[in-house]
Amino acid sequence: MKKLSFFLFAGAVGFVVDMGVLWLLLEFKMLDPFTARAPAIGAALVCSYIINRTFTFGASHRKVAVEGVRYGGVGLVSTLINYSVYSGLLLVLPGISPYLALIFGSGSATTFAYLGYSRFVFGPGRDL
Repeated sequence: MKKLSFFLFAGAVGFVVDMGVLWLLLEFKMLDPFTARAPAIGAALVCSYIINRTFTFGASHRKVAVEGVRYGGVGLVSTLINYSVYSGLLLVLPGISPYLALIFGSGSATTFAYLGYSRFVFGPGRDL
C-alpha cells in the first residue's frame, strides 16, 4: 500500500507538471494543443521518474542506464496511451478543453504505468 501511495503522489506531481507546462505553452500561444503535450509529458515523466526511483520503488538492482531505458520504455507506451486518449477526445469533441482531455488521458494510462514500473522496471527478475 505504501508503494501505491507514493506512486499516486509521483503521479500527482507529474500531473501538475504536465498541466503546468501545457498551460504555459497554450496560454502564451507557443504551440497548439497537440504539439504542446509532447514537452509537457516529457517534463512530467522526468519528475515522476525521480520521485518513483527515490521514494516509491527505490533503485532497482539494475544499472541506472538499464533502469532508465526500461522506465523510458514503459513511459513511452504509457505516453502513447495517454496521448491517444487526449488527442482522440480533442478530435471527436472539438469543444472540449485540452485540460479536461489531459485528465482523461492521464487517468487512462495510470494502471498500465504502475504495473509496468513496479514489475518491469523496479521489480525483481532477470534482465532481458
